[in-house]
Amino acid sequence: QVQLVESGGGLVQAGGSLRLSCATSGRTFSNYALGWFRQAPGKERAFVAAITWNGRNTFYADSVKGRFTISRDNDKNTVYLQMNSLKPEDTAVYYCAACLVGVLTDIFAENEYPYWGQGTQVTVSS
Repeated sequence: QVQLVESGGGLVQAGGSLRLSCATSGRTFSNYALGWFRQAPGKERAFVAAITWNGRNTFYADSVKGRFTISRDNDKNTVYLQMNSLKPEDTAVYYCAACLVGVLTDIFAENEYPYWGQGTQVTVSS
């Protein structure tokens, strides 16, 4: 079992930045690919970014490419999402998720991730 706890959300003006963190515990952190997803009001949860177990490969939704950066620190068991040039449409609850590397087949797919945090609210005002 893997426990994930997000932090760093809040209210920011358009054009501003936030850095989300997701601290994990319970299993060997480096065995897991990690992803960030978000759910805006009235919408389904959607993929934002993901990172492989060693941090060498990262993946982004088109809507956040060039603005968001995912990274991980395997010594601190933490994954980060640096969000720059925020837009009102980035407003959502942001979730981090984990999947054991050996069973992951589609890093973009929400249903591939069995472990989820509780979410952190990000609100971007115009």
